[in-house]
Amino acid sequence: MDLTVAHITIFGIILGTLALFVWGRVRYDVVAVLSLLAGVLLGVVPSSEAFVGFSHPAIITVAAVLIISRALQNSGIVNTLASFLAPTRATTTRQIAAGSGLVALLSCIMNNVGALALMMPVTLRNAGKARRSPSLVLIPLSFASLLGGLVTLIGTPTNLVISGYRKDFTGQSYNMFDFTPVGAAVALAGLAYLILIAWRLLPERVNPAPGSSLFHVENYVTEARVPAGSMFIGTQIRELEQLCENELAVMAIIRGNRRRLAPHGIERLRENDVLVLEGDPSTLEPLTAIGKLENIGDRFGHGEQLRSADVRVIEAVVLPNSRLEGRSMRGLRMHDRFGLNLLAIARRGQSPVTRLTNTDFQTGDVLLLQGEATALEEALSRLGLLQLADRGLRKMPSHHVALPVVIFGLAIAASALGILPVAIAFVMAVAALVATGTVPLREIYTYVEWPVIILLSALIPVGKALQATGGTALIASGILSVTEALPIWTILALLLIISMWMSDLIHNTPTAVLMAPIAAAIATKLGVSLDPFLMSVAVGCASPFLTPIGHQSNTLVMGPGGYRFSDYTRVGIPLELLIVAVAVPMIMVVWPL
Repeated sequence: MDLTVAHITIFGIILGTLALFVWGRVRYDVVAVLSLLAGVLLGVVPSSEAFVGFSHPAIITVAAVLIISRALQNSGIVNTLASFLAPTRATTTRQIAAGSGLVALLSCIMNNVGALALMMPVTLRNAGKARRSPSLVLIPLSFASLLGGLVTLIGTPTNLVISGYRKDFTGQSYNMFDFTPVGAAVALAGLAYLILIAWRLLPERVNPAPGSSLFHVENYVTEARVPAGSMFIGTQIRELEQLCENELAVMAIIRGNRRRLAPHGIERLRENDVLVLEGDPSTLEPLTAIGKLENIGDRFGHGEQLRSADVRVIEAVVLPNSRLEGRSMRGLRMHDRFGLNLLAIARRGQSPVTRLTNTDFQTGDVLLLQGEATALEEALSRLGLLQLADRGLRKMPSHHVALPVVIFGLAIAASALGILPVAIAFVMAVAALVATGTVPLREIYTYVEWPVIILLSALIPVGKALQATGGTALIASGILSVTEALPIWTILALLLIISMWMSDLIHNTPTAVLMAPIAAAIATKLGVSLDPFLMSVAVGCASPFLTPIGHQSNTLVMGPGGYRFSDYTRVGIPLELLIVAVAVPMIMVVWPL
């Protein structure tokens, strides 16, 4: 097949898209939209088909699963899980077996990140009580959440994408449990590796002492008195903080015998007030120079001075697609809008950052926050944060523990038995959750990870353009010309490995969108069944274990676990080799050519 202008155009768009994904400086949903627009402007994507991706059943199913996953997270099931897992923390092997097994099971029926978010606080709590470093247990937990996604149609968005392409080619999508024979075999083998071997390859980078954390607040806290004649008498707290470009936070005011924690920004200073300030001590110097603020060091002691029955200091991790992503404390006005003091940021296990004003938040950042308990509870939900260290923050009361589980189970049964299409069954489940008050209608749209929806919707037309221009057939011919003397199982292994490595570098969903039509083209040229090739791509796309950027679950545990890039590679290479060794024979047995 000769190379045409259309081939060059679509290949250029895809290579540019992949380069932007790897670069990582532009959000992946924005990259996807730019790719779609480039396809339309250059004539390889018909304008009439530019937005057909938004009506694709896979998109509707992903959105519904995200909403249902959040309902399960909010149901209070985490308390039940905590009590169930407590006895298993006696040894590292038992804790990883119980935690990883459970998160894999949850990931079979809900969003990977949602399952991990449920289990991570429980895992950290149990590790602390057992005096065990979190770095031994968090990568196994993350990897297990990905392995669980292999088992069912809804376990990961990539399976839904693969199923959609099967329907495009054959008129029939995959059923709920068509992925189970291969996915379960791979997941069980992977779990055995995580439980018996993987944690032994990980370093103990985080202090395992009970109650330990990434932060030592006392290193950044100082006290200052407002003496008579100070220019700051009558000044609002937020004005004082602005003079330091918000590099200092007023954590408390000691006024006579009274102590006011996390004071509001409009509180005015009085003569002889003692301020408990958090931040780099050097940032206090301008205040002492121009305003006669008296640095008195650690006269009152820090410790419990920062907490009370109503005010707490907590650690929370930035979840994927949080409102904080890409924004700084200056741009968010966290103190004024949410009544919180941001005390420090720990990123990728490195020393806490205290020069906070212009630091853009990233997924996986661990934040040290102080504020009233009610304000913290609200902020965790509104900002997309997950509390890690439990320092007494009151938990929201649990409601409807069983109801979302029952509704979800009925939806799974209806789709598995062929009573309803998957998309219809899950949208009906969402409607039932809203009707029963389990999911508040005013919050339903906040539960959807819109960047993921935009990413999928924008890339589906690009993937179809790759097929329509003959690009997939050209790539398939190239692969077959290299492997023509080799048995078919080697082609399946090659597709799996390529998909796996692409998912390690870019988001796994674009990998599925691009690799599925290539797999279909190879099967067509060989004149064999499509299913083994699509299944190879499905397993590969759902297995990004070499880097923390391949999947949001891996990114999420990097900060709390104190991990480096090399830790993922060290544990991930044997796991990916194991997956290839197990998946390829299973695919050939379950899905004969």
